[in-house]
Amino acid sequence: MLSLSDFDFDLPESLIALRPAVPRSASRMLVAEGDKIHDSKVADLGRWLQEGDLLVFNNTRVIPSRLSGTRTRNTTHGSGVSHIEATMIERLSGDTWRALAKPLKRLAVGDEVVFGDIYAEVMAKVDGQVELKFSATGDALDESFRRLGQMPLPPYIASKRPADAQDMDDYQTVFAKETGAVAAPTASLHFDETLLQGLAAAGVKSTEVTLHVGAGTFLPVKTDVISEHKMHSEWGAVSDAAAADIAETLANGGRVIPVGTTALRIIETAAQATGEITAWSGDTDIFITPGYEFKVTSALMTNFHLPKSTLLMLVAALVGMDRAREIYGHAITEKYRFFSYGDSSLLIP
Repeated sequence: MLSLSDFDFDLPESLIALRPAVPRSASRMLVAEGDKIHDSKVADLGRWLQEGDLLVFNNTRVIPSRLSGTRTRNTTHGSGVSHIEATMIERLSGDTWRALAKPLKRLAVGDEVVFGDIYAEVMAKVDGQVELKFSATGDALDESFRRLGQMPLPPYIASKRPADAQDMDDYQTVFAKETGAVAAPTASLHFDETLLQGLAAAGVKSTEVTLHVGAGTFLPVKTDVISEHKMHSEWGAVSDAAAADIAETLANGGRVIPVGTTALRIIETAAQATGEITAWSGDTDIFITPGYEFKVTSALMTNFHLPKSTLLMLVAALVGMDRAREIYGHAITEKYRFFSYGDSSLLIP
């Protein structure tokens, strides 16, 4: 029985990337192919792929969902103003979001928090989170977030520096279309138009799926027995066209290579019922751990993940526990940059 400690490792803090490589494709890339490990770079991805391979990208678009505002409250002791920072983590309806708020203790149900030219009422406080009902809804609310918000950088970056204007570009993929994520599908951040065009010219195909990455992707696993962990749920979709692209690639002997764990999770979700890929949409909480039988994934391009994370467990499911330890040991020894803005890996079992 696998325990959380099986997925722990020591990572020097100096290897946590606070900014991405420039240009995007200049990142280093560890290639684990069979029993070999090669040190390469993302710009040379085409060298490791074959004509007829299919890259699967997640086209979700990150919402700048970290807002700064003020709460004013009149009490018997006079009026008090508190600065509030709220990070949206899940959309509940057109105008209501579940959020993390700091300082949480300064908020009570019924309070109003003003964020620029919009405001939100605190509807509930549950499990260290708040539900905020905004004065705008739908596309209008999304536009307000774009004007007023900052990118919701992961905790391991945000604790070391604030988000800034550069992150509005850096933390968004070049093919982001479907608005709804509160975290980026970071493996795709390595791609730029030059790289995409070069791959297409070499006969490497691509298709797009959607998984709106939630803040739950950063939540720690708290159960020692990993099978007892409850995954967060995220909305995603595989279109008819994407399902057809994947099925055709497999039928022709090509490899299906999701770019990122989010793209992998949504295509494996869509293939769960029959073992073959079909169009699908809905909420998925698929939890992929060692012993999982992959239905459509041939290989994976992904960044280097946190110790004890569900993403590391997914990697170990694909390549094996001992191989995952070997890959991460090599990455640390060779000083690869880790996490969202870090370097990449191409894992070919």
